Amino acid sequence: MKTNISSTIKSITLFAFLFLAFQINAQEVKWLSWNEAAELAATDKNPKKVFIDVYTDWCGWCKKMDKDTFQNPEVAAYMSENFYMVKLDGEGKEPIEFKGKTYKFVPSGRKGYHELAAALMQGRLSYPTTIFLDQEFNMLSPVPGYQKPEPFLNIARYFGDDIYKEKDWKTYSGAR
Repeated sequence: MKTNISSTIKSITLFAFLFLAFQINAQEVKWLSWNEAAELAATDKNPKKVFIDVYTDWCGWCKKMDKDTFQNPEVAAYMSENFYMVKLDGEGKEPIEFKGKTYKFVPSGRKGYHELAAALMQGRLSYPTTIFLDQEFNMLSPVPGYQKPEPFLNIARYFGDDIYKEKDWKTYSGAR
């Protein structure tokens, strides 16, 4: 009986240690709303670029990218350091004010879409789509589709480290 209790305690202790070790290594991404990112960009002395994850609640690939890519410690650390990270529901119902225009939800088909999401995705409603903007919220590039951590990090560094100012994507990506 003592052996079973001792073995159980050891197992619980090992589980707790592994759980805590994982939690310490996991990087938590602080997702912002569009308005929060706009406010930070306007008030920070050294504003960051803006990254937008356009998703929908029903999108399985969006959920997979959240789990596999955005929770990757290296991706999360790089993105948090270099970008304001925004989650934008492509079918969100709340109006968003931006650059003197109000973007709204548009009922269409079975659900509909948000005008800002459609504008950022340049009319291609494909989920997930990630959007990279500069510090003034000017478009750098939309990137449609699920991205694994390593390819995603290459794309993020291209914009985050200003490589796009010196090299075109084909030259940069071919050199890797």
